[in-house]
Amino acid sequence: MDNKRQTRLGELLSAYQRRDPAARSKLEIFLLYPGVHAVIYHRIAHWLYCHGRLFLARAVSQWSRFWTGIEIHPGAVIGRRLVIDHGSGIVIGETTEIGDDCLIYQGVTLGGTGKDQGKRHPTLGNNVLVGSGARVLGPFKVGDNARIAAGAVVLKEVPSDATAVGVPAEVIRLHGKKVNYADDVDQIHMEDPIQAQISALSKQVEELEQELRNLKGRTA
Repeated sequence: MDNKRQTRLGELLSAYQRRDPAARSKLEIFLLYPGVHAVIYHRIAHWLYCHGRLFLARAVSQWSRFWTGIEIHPGAVIGRRLVIDHGSGIVIGETTEIGDDCLIYQGVTLGGTGKDQGKRHPTLGNNVLVGSGARVLGPFKVGDNARIAAGAVVLKEVPSDATAVGVPAEVIRLHGKKVNYADDVDQIHMEDPIQAQISALSKQVEELEQELRNLKGRTA
């Protein structure tokens, strides 16, 4: 292994140590962390992809997917010190671009909508965090230092230093400050639509149970 590759591997392992309080040593991270293995396999697959060895590139990426549970298309461009925490269920599409020092949690999809040609997948800037289960879909950019909340579905550009939450995702903070909307809707405390449906169903069940108790009381 040449000095350049040793340096990149060393800084990758250091990034895991900084971001994961459970990480005890670089040796443990190198041997046991699937996110590290997925990135190493991807470097090989991407080199093959760029040199026209498309079948071999895809074979390496599928081998990596089998062993790590992380699917990264060999065409994706990944920057330095990417930390994949846990990693199971992550899917990264062919035209995805990821900057340096990003952090991605399990269950994330960086994918397309099926409507675009050419550039179909998102571009993440530097130091972007994508929470578990988030979906970032389409050929737009997520700016530097942005934060995507767990479970969010992002369908449009997110500015730098912004926090996006919800389904579909909306920016609720920008440069550390709450975003003010013209309609004065409190976006921060807006109820998630799926949670609202669950709450409504729970209320209906409680009302039906109360009616049933009342009927039993009358017939007793």
